[in-house]
Amino acid sequence: MNYRHIYHAGNFADVLKHAVLARLIRYMQKKEGAFRVLDTHAGIGLYDLSSEEAQKTGEWQDGIGKLMEADLGAQVSELLEPYLSAIRELNPEGGIRFYPGSPKLARMLFRPQDRLSAMELHPEDFARLHRLFEGDHHARVTELDGWLALGAHLPPKEKRGIVLADPPFEEEDEYERLARGLEKAYRRFPGGTYCLWYPLKKGAPIKEFHETLQGLDIPKMLCAELTVRSDRGMTGLTGSGLVIVNPPFTLKDELHQMLPALKDHLAQDRFASHRAFWLRGENKTVKGD
Repeated sequence: MNYRHIYHAGNFADVLKHAVLARLIRYMQKKEGAFRVLDTHAGIGLYDLSSEEAQKTGEWQDGIGKLMEADLGAQVSELLEPYLSAIRELNPEGGIRFYPGSPKLARMLFRPQDRLSAMELHPEDFARLHRLFEGDHHARVTELDGWLALGAHLPPKEKRGIVLADPPFEEEDEYERLARGLEKAYRRFPGGTYCLWYPLKKGAPIKEFHETLQGLDIPKMLCAELTVRSDRGMTGLTGSGLVIVNPPFTLKDELHQMLPALKDHLAQDRFASHRAFWLRGENKTVKGD
């Protein structure tokens, strides 16, 4: 309950998460039928990067700040267009003052038939999120522990959906909790696409986390990781990863194009790296350094 995402909004981890979320949404929209995005840890939805909190860390400057100014090339620019166009829409006068959290980004990319369920437990953040979407019939905001939503709010009535789970990782058992939350949710909604965010930092139990996921009875899990600096002498975040369950068949190839570009433009030292690989399912590996 102490975590406040305003200090980290728009950083390199947000860039990876939101770039992939935008690709998942666009893939869902290839079919006419409605779908729902369930965001388990939604935050406040929209972040003012000129605020005292965001300026205190300045993390966005090494994330979206670098990316918006980068020469990405035609293919990567096309893949990132849904994500970056939303940011440009929020900042019509240029620059980057406002940055969309996951629920706001999803809502901006929706068609009329698509829907959002956003969960937030922190009372102040819930209040701000509720005000952001007040009167919006495409969005439902609930003051709820996101872990509970993985049971109570699945399956969605649309029968199609993306479940985004990006907990704050304040507790030591969050990796295990994320894996077990996925297991529970998948039993209720096996046809859904799940996007699970996790931090990379020195001493993190990533190998054990991956092994736990591999032990679940889930056929297809794709993993993407982006590291921007070495963890030597570091205690904080050095990278982040995503586990995508039931990924679009196009996503692996899209990651093969996006990850090298993100690494090149967001690297903070020469140890920056990226990789994409199957935890379960197809055995081909895409990776780089």
